[in-house]
Amino acid sequence: MNWGILILFVAIVLFGLLAFRGISALILAPLVTCFVLILSPIFAGQDIAILEGLKTQFMPAAANYVSSYFLVFFVGAIFGAVYQFTGAAKSIAKWLAGMCHGKFVAPIIMCITGLLTYGGISGFVVFFVIYPIALQMFRSANLTRRLIPAAISAGCWTWSMYGPGSPSIQNVIPIDILGTTPTAALVPSLIATVASFVMIFVWLEYRARSFSKRGFFFHDDRMRTQLSPEELQEDDPSEVLPNPIVALIPIAVILVMFNAPILLKADGTRGGFPVETSVFAGVVLACILFFPRVEGGINGWVKVFNKGAADSGVSILNTAIVVGFGGVVQNTQGFHDLVEALTHLNMNPLIFVMITVAVCAGACGSASGGMGVAFNALKDIYASLGANFQYVHRIGAIAAGTLDTLPHQGAQITLLGICKCTHKEAYFDIAITQIAIPFITCFIFIALASTGMGV
Repeated sequence: MNWGILILFVAIVLFGLLAFRGISALILAPLVTCFVLILSPIFAGQDIAILEGLKTQFMPAAANYVSSYFLVFFVGAIFGAVYQFTGAAKSIAKWLAGMCHGKFVAPIIMCITGLLTYGGISGFVVFFVIYPIALQMFRSANLTRRLIPAAISAGCWTWSMYGPGSPSIQNVIPIDILGTTPTAALVPSLIATVASFVMIFVWLEYRARSFSKRGFFFHDDRMRTQLSPEELQEDDPSEVLPNPIVALIPIAVILVMFNAPILLKADGTRGGFPVETSVFAGVVLACILFFPRVEGGINGWVKVFNKGAADSGVSILNTAIVVGFGGVVQNTQGFHDLVEALTHLNMNPLIFVMITVAVCAGACGSASGGMGVAFNALKDIYASLGANFQYVHRIGAIAAGTLDTLPHQGAQITLLGICKCTHKEAYFDIAITQIAIPFITCFIFIALASTGMGV
């Protein structure tokens, strides 16, 4: 038995169980890191002093993540706050919701959240914006609330996260580390993304009908937490929101600037603007278009910016601190033994990438954190196996969104709390849409890549 690998497995299980109990990642990451540092000398023969490991491995990994990606989180959170407080996000959501006329409610919620996150709005912001709209739509269609968490998060962390051209952090990390482009392996990426979208759409609609046939409706006394009177109130029909077409303009500008071959680079190729620049331009344009919609003039806008800035700090710190745990894990003998065992299985290089990124994402409870750990630690091994970095980029982005959705993921715990659902009530559909279907998507992409498509 390899004790080093067993220690890592136990650490991940411990991380999940304690997170399930509601303990913050800011406490859990250093706590579980100490668990690994204490047991490694005893069982794995690897002598790492606890304080030294925290100072020389844990903190540098966390600090490097903040240094590399703070601006991405910052401008994204500011953009999300602007769209939240001006009503622009709600306007887009209601416009799209109105198109379904009470049909395909759960899939339509997934489409709305996916569109908003594909446009650069933080998933955490989308939770709070979309939940009241989802509640109204599910009540009107008399659908069970058990599907709301899956419908919201499936849009945030599947096709909109790993689709080509997305400004998501999972699409930015490979650009920085591998030197690829936002639309890496464009054709197979598009096909796999569309397949993922269709599978999730069909699953959510199938589950909605299945629940209704089995007698699960919106008002359900069997659910542990019931809704408050405020949540049961209808939306104010007199509320004036921005024009949804106007609200889509800053999102379109971000996507065009990030993906269009506008800039001439030093190597003679053309590419889009950096994601930070693209989203900042979207923020500026949104402020101009929606300036009158924030009460208090400049002072009101300062409060909006302050809220976005505070959100960015919380988001990146929660992720970075878990990346610190990953920084220690990647230096353990157990991790090296696991990688060595995988490299000797004579598997397809892209399957190797898929497994290693998924495992790291599961260990970190974070798609971006796990991807960063895997790519930084294994980039040279990926190259030595002959994997094309265009393919590595996309399969890594897809695989990062698989095991990161284990029950201990902080974002899922947050969303379940917002939706007043328990893991028992809602997690199954989250697991299908955000673990099982992304894994199927991985294999679809690998099958397409094996033909040489897109390179």
